[in-house]
Amino acid sequence: MIESLEAIDRRLFLWLNGFHAPWLDQVMYYLTEATVWIPMYLILLWLIYRVYNWKVMLWTLLAVGIIVTICDRTSVELFKEVFQRYRPSRNLEIMDVVHTVNNYRGGLYGFVSSHATNHFGIATFLYLLLKGKYGMRASWLFLYAAIISYTRIYLGVHYPGDILGGALLGSTVGVLVFLVFKRLILDRK
Repeated sequence: MIESLEAIDRRLFLWLNGFHAPWLDQVMYYLTEATVWIPMYLILLWLIYRVYNWKVMLWTLLAVGIIVTICDRTSVELFKEVFQRYRPSRNLEIMDVVHTVNNYRGGLYGFVSSHATNHFGIATFLYLLLKGKYGMRASWLFLYAAIISYTRIYLGVHYPGDILGGALLGSTVGVLVFLVFKRLILDRK
């Protein structure tokens, strides 16, 4: 069963990773960098300030820091170091056909994707925080997390299963942190 899932994951990865173009390589490489997304995060902080107040905005910064810490440590210590699944760019069976950019190959292990975990954790938390005011328009946060996650496949450092696992883990962390945040911050204002 696990072997057939891995085979499907590998085939899907090779198909998705095969869609590349020289002009897109650097775009995908830079989209995966956190600094590219700083303007979006500043806009989100401004929206949180407008919807709530400056105190909630500051508590949100702390909550996002907690989310990133939990997501990052969990994805590495409880998944990558436990499962030790080689990244596609490190898998000796396929590494010669994997499209990489700037010779970036990432670390040895890839399950689960820390990028997917972190960004889906943040997106879930912020969606839950903003959906009351912005409704379904706040769901674009998941599009940004999906784009960042896809760049990891494009760059050859994660299988789709790594992304899916990271998205599920991150979303779970985002929901749990939001529930605590709601009880301690939002319900008391």
